[in-house]
Parts: sequence; C-alpha cells; structure tokens
Amino acid sequence: MSETSGDRPRRVPPYMEAARELADEIRAGRYDDGTSFPSETQLTARFGMARMTVRRALGVLQEAGLITTRWGKGSAVVPPDQRPN
Repeated sequence: MSETSGDRPRRVPPYMEAARELADEIRAGRYDDGTSFPSETQLTARFGMARMTVRRALGVLQEAGLITTRWGKGSAVVPPDQRPN
C-alpha cells in the first residue's frame, strides 16, 4: 500500500523549531532586555543550520515583537513592557 502525503505526520520546519526555542529563552529571561542577541553566525553554529534558515527564525522572532534587528548592529531583545500582547 502506498503512503500519501495525507498519511504522514506534519513536521515542524527547522526554522520554526529554532524560533520556538529562542522565543522560550527570551520569555524566560535568558537574554537581557535591550542587549545584543546572539549573532547569525553564533546561532548557525548552535543549531547546525544554514544561515538562511537562522535568518528565517530571526524573522519569526522579529514579527512576534521579541527582537529588533538593525542592519550592521545585529539583533536586540525587546523589553517585555514594549512587546505586543
């Protein structure tokens, strides 16, 4: 019997797994508010992912209002009182 795509469980994309883990760490206070967040290079090494995959994860965090990113400056954690609900 052949297996169709409807029979397989859906797998969470790697960038979403990384984003979820990093979001949990931010909410738990692992990173100080307003300070530098790990660089793309550091996160690439930590998660063993391609840089583009890490960028997608950072984009998810930015869209959620957990980090801000500035070209040439990197990313910083948004203080809890400035995050969207």
